[in-house]
Amino acid sequence: MADITAGMVQDYRIHRLRQVRDGKPPSASTLHQEIVCLRQVLKSANRRQWLEQLPDLSTPFRRSTKVSHRAWLAPDDYKRLYTETRQRAREESDRAQTAKTLHDYVLFMVNTGLRPDEAARLQYRDVAITYDESVGEEILEIAVRGKRGVGWCKSMPGAVVPFQRLQDRRDGAPTDPLFPTSLREPLNAVLNALDLKFDREGRRRTAYSLRHTYISMRLIEGADIYQVAKNCRTSVEMIETFYAAHIKDVIDARAVNVRKPRIVAGKTPPGSTRKARRPTSGRL
Repeated sequence: MADITAGMVQDYRIHRLRQVRDGKPPSASTLHQEIVCLRQVLKSANRRQWLEQLPDLSTPFRRSTKVSHRAWLAPDDYKRLYTETRQRAREESDRAQTAKTLHDYVLFMVNTGLRPDEAARLQYRDVAITYDESVGEEILEIAVRGKRGVGWCKSMPGAVVPFQRLQDRRDGAPTDPLFPTSLREPLNAVLNALDLKFDREGRRRTAYSLRHTYISMRLIEGADIYQVAKNCRTSVEMIETFYAAHIKDVIDARAVNVRKPRIVAGKTPPGSTRKARRPTSGRL
């Protein structure tokens, strides 16, 4: 244990990157989790005095400071997606049930902003249809159980009908999940068919992109960024960094294009007064 050094940790990183499975090395997140686990083991050894000091486990190279914005669906692309899922849901086939669930899933996710793992944990007893006086329409109040514990989400009115269809189709009991099976493959099939799997920067679109679409559309419509962050159980900083920076509608052109009034020689600007000069007697 005492022989573990920072160089050995770096050698482990290189060793893992050379272990290719299915043509791919382990992802950065997988390697990060392994280093976190190693750090906890070494901390325990240090507390028991099996290790004199913790080696440096930081990455030897500087990480890129470039911010990669989240892949989302612009309004036109989103319209193409839900139009296609609706068309597939209307077709009578062996996969009609899955197609109908996928269509409701797309609408539900883009109108709630839930994370995919949060939607997977969702049960019918976690969702209630309420009339919101401030909106003047029915919305969903959702008790969200996710990585940050239990939080609340108030949906857009567009989430109500998909939820009612899901409940009527399955006659769901209170403890039944809204989405009992994974919809990853059907969603990928539709995205690939529409050539929407990747955005123009080459970023891959997944079920998480539906959450990104919700946040981006709320900002485009002028929603308060603090309220959006609170409803999505994230921080304002995260939204400003990964979403607001690439949405043109967030910029207020009237506030940016402020101009000072030009003063033309011999003319008084509107709203200002010029002092009258005192007549001189001609004496010094």
